[in-house]
Amino acid sequence: MRYKLFGKHTGLRVSELVLGAGNFGTRWGHGAEPDEVRRIFDAYADAGGNFIDTANGYQFGQSEEILGELLAGRRNDFVLATKFTMGTDPKAGILVTGNSRQAMVASVEASLKRLKTDRIDLYWVHMADGVTPAEEIVRGFDDLARAGKILYAGLSDFPAWRVARTATIAELRGAVPIAGLQVEHSLVERTTEHELLPAGHALGLGVVAWSPLGGGMLTGKYRQGEKGRAEGFGGKVFQAENSAQRTAILDTLIAVAAEAGVTPGEIAIAWVAAKGSLPIIGPRSLAQLESNLAAANVTLTPGQIARLDEVSAIPAIFPYTVIDDAGNRQAFTGGKFDQVDGPAGPVA
Repeated sequence: MRYKLFGKHTGLRVSELVLGAGNFGTRWGHGAEPDEVRRIFDAYADAGGNFIDTANGYQFGQSEEILGELLAGRRNDFVLATKFTMGTDPKAGILVTGNSRQAMVASVEASLKRLKTDRIDLYWVHMADGVTPAEEIVRGFDDLARAGKILYAGLSDFPAWRVARTATIAELRGAVPIAGLQVEHSLVERTTEHELLPAGHALGLGVVAWSPLGGGMLTGKYRQGEKGRAEGFGGKVFQAENSAQRTAILDTLIAVAAEAGVTPGEIAIAWVAAKGSLPIIGPRSLAQLESNLAAANVTLTPGQIARLDEVSAIPAIFPYTVIDDAGNRQAFTGGKFDQVDGPAGPVA
């Protein structure tokens, strides 16, 4: 396992594959029993993994509870990330859900108890609630950081314009910076590439990508009659093979995997990593973990990436239909677009 710096606002060194803990527990009716979770966790640690991602609501709090037991005696070996916004159980009330400081404080205290720790290394807003101002989120994060309850802050499932605004407010106020961005990204969910990934990279955020396997669809297992998340999570966090393009994507993925002598899942995870994100793997069994970890040893060739890019391509959206127009590019570079050496990455 290799290690990456988590964005440009931290010196945090994290493993190239993140262990997602959504399947840690069975209170959702689908997941892994504690003994299997321990085997998964230990194997991930033995492979050099050090970045754990959970949430207060995963398995109605059981995920955090199990992690609290597993981290005993080795807490400082891991970067521990959790989230707030969603309720921990179905009865969670209006004051402990959403993005408000009230919900943030109530949630962090409860998570610390379940995780049996004195700090959360990376605290995510799980998703935008559409009503809490960025200023309130920034102030809440900063208060928790100053109290020593969190070290880093991040945004998950936010619109790009809100990511930019929140990160800028934190920067201008000298508050704890927005250090991370979490998004869905895979060969069957590439709309993230329109705005979110460029924003994250341009703002220097550490970007992690959930569901790099499309909820398992990109392993090809559903073609073999397996059910997995297609039924286990009631169809949530799952991308179906429901279009001609998606069938072509999976066909190409299987072909590339056969040529490389690896599994389609390994290729799918490696493709996400090649785009500059840290893939979150979410195994439900030790066998799934071992298959996921093997992706760290896969290096795609430029030709393989090009084939996968082409078959999974999505239509451009405004304003990129204008900005990337060949004629316009020549117009705003005085006819010398092909002679200009641009920046290595997106510019904020």
